Amino acid sequence: MDTIRPVQHSGRAHVAPNLNDLGTLVRSLRQAKHLTLAELAARCGYSVSALSRMERGKQPLRDVMVIRSLAEALDVAPHVLGLADTPQRSVDTPAPGAMVGATAPAEETDPMRRRTLLVGLTGVAGTAMLNTPFPLSAAASNPVAAVADALLNPPALTSPPLPLARLRQQVAAAHATFDLGRYVEVAARLPNLVSAALTTRADQPAGQAFASANRQLAEVYLLASELMVKLCHDQLAWTTADRALQAAHLSDDVLTQAAAHRAWAIVLRRTGRADTAQRLVVDTAATLQPELNRGPEYLSVYGSLLSTAAYTAAVDGDRGNARALIAEATEAATRLGRDGNHRHTAFGPTWVGGYQISIARVLGDSGTAIETARRIDPAAIPTAERRARHWANVARAFHQWGKPEPCYRALLAAERAAPDEVRYRQPIQHITTSLLRDPAAQRLPGLRAFATRTGTPV
Repeated sequence: MDTIRPVQHSGRAHVAPNLNDLGTLVRSLRQAKHLTLAELAARCGYSVSALSRMERGKQPLRDVMVIRSLAEALDVAPHVLGLADTPQRSVDTPAPGAMVGATAPAEETDPMRRRTLLVGLTGVAGTAMLNTPFPLSAAASNPVAAVADALLNPPALTSPPLPLARLRQQVAAAHATFDLGRYVEVAARLPNLVSAALTTRADQPAGQAFASANRQLAEVYLLASELMVKLCHDQLAWTTADRALQAAHLSDDVLTQAAAHRAWAIVLRRTGRADTAQRLVVDTAATLQPELNRGPEYLSVYGSLLSTAAYTAAVDGDRGNARALIAEATEAATRLGRDGNHRHTAFGPTWVGGYQISIARVLGDSGTAIETARRIDPAAIPTAERRARHWANVARAFHQWGKPEPCYRALLAAERAAPDEVRYRQPIQHITTSLLRDPAAQRLPGLRAFATRTGTPV
């Protein structure tokens, strides 16, 4: 007799996906299969601690790749865990261990919001192939679609190759646009920029020019990965981080390689592989340590790696390592001496404080997070995108602490810094929806108008 059948066909199994209670269902299926957490971890490649968090609802189970891998490991049909039982779209995403071996997160999401964001993916086919700019109006309604076609279809090599200096200018301009918090404009630029970077690389002879072209291609994919993480689309973040890693290791630039390792680690953490992510960023930071006297770029990338490692430890519940690693990042920031944006890191004493807020929040120390925030001068944060992210982080801490009024004020500050930060980030949508339902918050002046501006159903 199939012991899994009663669990699959119970009322609980049918309603769990709709109640965002997939963790309970996964635990029930695992127990019905008589599997321990360690045995399931061995089957699906996630750590025991990550699986435990998923089952307890501490790490939301809404990423398609994670859910599908759990379904395969539990030997159940994908629809049991709320997925359509259809073949996955063909995407070249090798197993994480292979790439890491060659070289050496999870925010709330609103399923209805994600469905809205992804509407029209198939309708944009051919946009990048025709080498025409993705319209800003279309990107505004669906930023992910502006990028997805260029990434998930065979590469479009229709753009003419550019002189390397011109390609560097275009890549720098796209990064500057992201730093301003204009995510829609970045999404509209990326398809052509990917095509231009690919054709430029293909046009280079072997040697330094080829390596330089690969560095620019890696920078494009790193930007795309950061944007996809911000928009909570982990599958495309995985794709872009993997491609950034491949291009970076053809660039002969150690800092580009380190940035690619960090991007890959962020994706690994967000897809339940915190242990692998932690090893990768710590090992990469260790390789940079002897080179820190070479200047602020090295210190900035090194400090960013340590900050990411500290946050990863906190997400994994490792309070001791989180504190030790953020202390090392703080030392690097002190040595740097001032806030800057070397290698697009925005690293410095102020941004380390931002990571301290995040670490306290994910460890459940809301009061500590807010006290840390009060010691930070947001005006010292060097980019509008990071200032908006800072205020969004403060809002999440206040929301976690049950303080609706200061939470709302922080959301408004984030909107003033970069409107796209509150318009497209799913955790902000989640908080806004919660405020609309909170009797203590419903009378906050302008809340409904804010919700309308940010696309939150009122």
